[in-house]
Amino acid sequence: MPTGNLAAEEVHLRAENIGGIDETNVTFEQGVSVLSGRNATNRTSLLQAIMAGLGSPDVSLKGDADEGQITLKIGDEEYTRTLERQGGSVRLSGDPYLENAELADLFAFLLESNEARRTVAQDEDLREIIMRPVDADAIKAEIRQLTTERDNVDEQIESLQAQNQRLPKLQKRKQTLESDIEKKEIELDKKREELDSLSTDAKEARSGQTELDRKMQTLQEKRSDLDTSEFRIDSEEESLESLEAEREELDSRYEKLHDEDLNDLSHIESEITRLRESKQQLESELNKLQNVIQFNEEMLEGTNTDIAAALRDGNTNGSVTDQLVDDSSEVVCWTCGTEVDVDEIETTLERLRNLRRSKYAERSDVEDELSTLKSKKSDVESTKQKRADVKEQLAEVEAEIEQRETRLEELETEREDIESEIDDIRTEIEELEAEDRSEVLEVHREVNELELQIDRLNGDLEDVEAELDDIESQDEEIDSLEERREQINDQLDELRNRIDRIEQKAVDEFNDHMDTVLELLDYDNLDRIWVERVETETRQGRHRVTTSEFRLHIVRSTEDGVAYEDRLKHLSESEREVTGLIFALAGYLAHHVYEDVPFIILDSLEAIDSERIATLVDYVSEYADHLVVALLAEDAAALDDDYQRISEI
Repeated sequence: MPTGNLAAEEVHLRAENIGGIDETNVTFEQGVSVLSGRNATNRTSLLQAIMAGLGSPDVSLKGDADEGQITLKIGDEEYTRTLERQGGSVRLSGDPYLENAELADLFAFLLESNEARRTVAQDEDLREIIMRPVDADAIKAEIRQLTTERDNVDEQIESLQAQNQRLPKLQKRKQTLESDIEKKEIELDKKREELDSLSTDAKEARSGQTELDRKMQTLQEKRSDLDTSEFRIDSEEESLESLEAEREELDSRYEKLHDEDLNDLSHIESEITRLRESKQQLESELNKLQNVIQFNEEMLEGTNTDIAAALRDGNTNGSVTDQLVDDSSEVVCWTCGTEVDVDEIETTLERLRNLRRSKYAERSDVEDELSTLKSKKSDVESTKQKRADVKEQLAEVEAEIEQRETRLEELETEREDIESEIDDIRTEIEELEAEDRSEVLEVHREVNELELQIDRLNGDLEDVEAELDDIESQDEEIDSLEERREQINDQLDELRNRIDRIEQKAVDEFNDHMDTVLELLDYDNLDRIWVERVETETRQGRHRVTTSEFRLHIVRSTEDGVAYEDRLKHLSESEREVTGLIFALAGYLAHHVYEDVPFIILDSLEAIDSERIATLVDYVSEYADHLVVALLAEDAAALDDDYQRISEI
């Protein structure tokens, strides 16, 4: 999509074989451009050419042509559209200004057939029109994705915080170890002094105890092995305790993930398939209806000259268009060739339009039901996947618990063997000491034992300090995870409130503009027209959901000044048309259509008197850099003389 601003550029249009146009070149200046002339002078065809250049599919190919061209030039950028007749349909191609013109078709291209205008005129669902461009399914999918990510972040935070709960215990353990080491080092210093104070003879006696020294060294090594074994056993027991707590938490999560709807998945999928087929059938019917309606509208406008000439059987008195669309109330029927009343054809055409609107409504219902089923399918699949994930995690935890239990049994057996060896060595030492219980040997044994105890305590202290460092380093990770959780919560709030904001903005825009316009147009005893946004609760399957509804209120007053509420069908045609245009303007502003298409196109304003048309055009022109309006000559005369006039097409 282009990023330039149309307001800074003139817009040049070239159209060939579009509607009733053979070929035309028109330049639109910034501001209001007025297409002035009588009916059947290709004004609507020119508007459709502009719309098609901007990206709308609502354009018709000239009846006697196989190909049409549209070129829209804005500054140095050029946008093209080609129409090709293929069989019974017309194919559109090219590079238009917009990739997707849905918003513009609804709220900026305001021809007589515009859905926003017709929805008001027919008293249909206003909210559906306003919210149609909002991809609710995509918003729901993004909400589900962010919710899953937030759950994962919460689990990581809980896991890290659970480890932090061990911090006080470890800090206390560190203090105890440091205190024990200090006491043992003081005791060792005393024993070393005692050993140094012994006589040389005693030391010589000590040096003669080679076998006893070896046994003492072996005992020291075995005690070290025993300490290591007990440390490993403690670690395994702590790991087992943590794993069992994790298994209990996973069991609880698994039970909470109900599987009551999992068996309905195949039924939901078959319903989705059925609804898609129904939607395709409706779209096919709508396409056929659109072709029929478009053909009849072209014939009424006199744009299909070949068919018209054939119906006149070669009579060339006057132009074909003048023969088909003149001041009389009858035209030649293009199906049987007889003279028929124009009103009868218009009545039939209106019935076809009503049928098309009915089909649109039916398609909308199918799309709503399809959206609900897709959401339900996604929820069921998500639950199914979560259960599978938790089950897989349970299996992994169970396997690790089994491995840990086996390892614990092996370590306990190893500890028993070491304790047995220590008992045997002690017995041997006692036997050797019984032979020679010299004071030097006893002190030497005590020194060795104290050194061993200090080494073991220092090893334990290193392990505790390393674990403390790991836990303390996790604080930054927790802070980062909590920051991400806040970001996710903000995103979720924005997504959940996006639809509400759009709805409320559309209602506020409509009510504000309607109040201003009614005051400017000064309709008799019409005090106010306003929309109320009401939330209602409905049931969808097993669930109750809250939906919004837009209710249109019309307030009049009697000659005595007493206010009362009236119905839409009691409005004059002029009042209904004005209401429809203001509703479209509200959508234009609520969806910020002006950011992508600062263009508003107006047509079919004949139901409104000239002075009010002039006032309305002045008002709407404030909200678009380019406003193109098609008017009869007498209505155009009431507009500001400074506006650009285009009368030759």
